[in-house]
Amino acid sequence: MQTALTSLSNTVHRHDWRGWGCLCVTVGLVLLIFGESLGRLAHLWETQPEYSFGYLIPFISVFLVWQRKAELERLVFSGSWWGVLAVAAGLVLWGLGRLSTLDTLAHYAFVLMLAGLALAYVGTRGMRWLAVPLIMLLFMVPLPNYLLRELSGALQLLSSRLGVSFIRLCGVSVYLEGNVIDLGAMKLQVVEACDGLRYLFPLMTLGFMAAYFYKDSTWKRALVFLSTIPISVFMNSLRIGLIGITVDRWGRAMAEGVLHDFEGWVIFMLSMALLLTEIWLLSKLTKRGKPLREVFSLDFPAPTPVDAKIRYRPVARPYLVALAALVFTATFAQFVPATYHVIPKRTALAEFPMVMGEWKGRSEALDRLYLEQLQLTDYLLATYAGAGGELVNLYASYYDTQSKGNSAHSPRDCIPGDGWEIKSLGKYELPGVEVNKRTLIINRAVIQKGETTQLVYYWFQQRGRIVAGE
Repeated sequence: MQTALTSLSNTVHRHDWRGWGCLCVTVGLVLLIFGESLGRLAHLWETQPEYSFGYLIPFISVFLVWQRKAELERLVFSGSWWGVLAVAAGLVLWGLGRLSTLDTLAHYAFVLMLAGLALAYVGTRGMRWLAVPLIMLLFMVPLPNYLLRELSGALQLLSSRLGVSFIRLCGVSVYLEGNVIDLGAMKLQVVEACDGLRYLFPLMTLGFMAAYFYKDSTWKRALVFLSTIPISVFMNSLRIGLIGITVDRWGRAMAEGVLHDFEGWVIFMLSMALLLTEIWLLSKLTKRGKPLREVFSLDFPAPTPVDAKIRYRPVARPYLVALAALVFTATFAQFVPATYHVIPKRTALAEFPMVMGEWKGRSEALDRLYLEQLQLTDYLLATYAGAGGELVNLYASYYDTQSKGNSAHSPRDCIPGDGWEIKSLGKYELPGVEVNKRTLIINRAVIQKGETTQLVYYWFQQRGRIVAGE
């Protein structure tokens, strides 16, 4: 019995030419199906600074798999039919993303499909070693644009409040209106570049890796990962406070250019130092606390024994079925017409009438700062005055396409950023107004800043529909 166990422990499993052939065909089919989507994903990494670390994630995942080389070599791959279902679900999601031109669906479909292929190939026992590397891939996929804007707006407001509190603690007189920090002689706008997302997503990724390498109880590992959120918010607020103090003393140049970027880099390094300090403190909490080098270390795979017996793995049937699904999808995709955007002819918003009955309008322009954030195609901003002196401000934006992440900013997010408080917000039916034989439903908000109160109506129009919800 002992001899049999020793023989089994010295056995390693490898791929023969059929296994390697299947893997090569799989890589080619995946690139054929998802190549265009992955190209657009790389473009998002280049254009969205908060996801610029995305290039590193695939290499990190490969490293995590390589770490488990010794365990995987000794495992008999049985495959799992659940993996075939996951592959099918990923391909269906990819098809929906292609038809709707929503890249986010295709990106998540890619990760789901990879997880399905891994499960169909190695089976449920092997997924024990591959689960974390596959979860890591989720960090490279940007959040849907709507969620990203919601999170960004909330973090901007929170960072502004905490940053101003820090400025006041240092004895500097300051007034805050939404995301506008008024220092008296000058004003600073807390824009998306300072909302904290550029710290949050990279630090969450590092926190996930740290929790994985942290060999301690589950609650400590969970705490390490979750703590990256308050650390990011606090350190970003500290950065805003430091910028406000230095601008107050040495001028606006302290908030611009290379110095501004250098401050961001220093704050991120300090955030990483805080995370490591937290791990060190947690390792000292227990009576049998181990040194940090023992509970937090990078393991490397043990070399394959020289006298190991080599056995070649057969390709699991579930994987062959999943591979057939890829072949079918790749073939079908070649016959499906390419999707493209039909941009209708329209009249420029600059030609919108400035006189309507007794109402006379005056057109206005948005600052370049806001235009860079909105990334719109065309817009109208005008104030109309009635015969009795009533004033109505009208803003309309137009987007040729929203598939590249350029989408309408909800007033629900923008209004608080300018210092207004939303006192009430709800749906409102306009009596006597119908669209497509249905009563028009829009949003009605009452906003207040100081002693000034305004009534705001807003809605979204798309493809002949009027939509109230974001």
